[in-house]
Amino acid sequence: MARTPATSRRALLFGTAAVSAGALLTACTSNEPKNQDQAADNAVPVADDKPGKQVTIGFAGPQADHGWLNAINDNAKSRAKKYSDVTLEITEGSNDTAAQIGQIQTLINKKVDVLVILPADGKALTQVGLQAMRAGIPVINLDRVFASPQAYRCWIGGDNYGMGLNAGHYIGEQLKDKKNAKVVELAGLDNLELTQQRTKGFDDALKNYPNIRKVARQAADFTVESGQAKMAQLLQAQSNFDALWNHDDDQGVGALRAIDQAGRDDFLMVGGAGAKSAMDAIKSGDSVLKATVLYPPTMAASAIDLARALGQSKGVGGLAEFEIPSSLTLYSAVVTKDNVDQYLPTGFI
Repeated sequence: MARTPATSRRALLFGTAAVSAGALLTACTSNEPKNQDQAADNAVPVADDKPGKQVTIGFAGPQADHGWLNAINDNAKSRAKKYSDVTLEITEGSNDTAAQIGQIQTLINKKVDVLVILPADGKALTQVGLQAMRAGIPVINLDRVFASPQAYRCWIGGDNYGMGLNAGHYIGEQLKDKKNAKVVELAGLDNLELTQQRTKGFDDALKNYPNIRKVARQAADFTVESGQAKMAQLLQAQSNFDALWNHDDDQGVGALRAIDQAGRDDFLMVGGAGAKSAMDAIKSGDSVLKATVLYPPTMAASAIDLARALGQSKGVGGLAEFEIPSSLTLYSAVVTKDNVDQYLPTGFI
């Protein structure tokens, strides 16, 4: 998961379903033909499910050592299988910068039509993104953004600030009538900008609720073990609070273990990312975990849709433009017991 480019919050909020939807063009002026639908269809080539030009897509991501990253790979593979005109060349994946650069250069040398890259380190892999673009291979930069917009044709990813903002607003609404409410935060790796963005969004949301005070924050490492250890420390230090926001559902598995071991059920918990285990706990209704804010791994499926559209020189359904946008920020929906069935199919293991 990654930092969001500076322009992305001003960019289009875009969901996976919109990428493959039909064209919905509704402009109207006195000089346009009477048959608007036919004119629009003739004017704008839109990617759809019908077989078209064959496209070879190279996919390179980091090592799938986390549930969310594994779901990224699964989403890319399953989406590519949907299209008879798409061939997916996928690398093994590595967290070693040099190794991932080598894998991407191999794909460049194979002369794939489009590259989808989720870099282990966006800044460190910027040069290989530039190399691909200069070789005439358009790049879909997935999630962790390159340091230069010249290194990609389109960025698509989640909204880390929005995760914190929506988590904060959900907790705020649950506690708005409680005097002197207290919340705690179990963050991710503090040296990552994404963690800082999530915390900022959370803090900004809480400013709307003067009755709520954040009394503690502990950083974990996005792992089950770190979640359990750091949550145990929070529980020991804070004998009384009303809500917890945990940045990551994988480390949330460990956090819930620590909560169960401590016998605590006197607060509500909100998770982050959208793991299936979190959604199952929310649906059961017998856990302190009442909601999770999404960071959708379905972005990898959308990246395949966008890569296919690029390879076929088409736009995307739902937009009037001839070209795909340069930046797409996915919305961080709040999943609760009321809507969990809708989002459960996207939950990752």
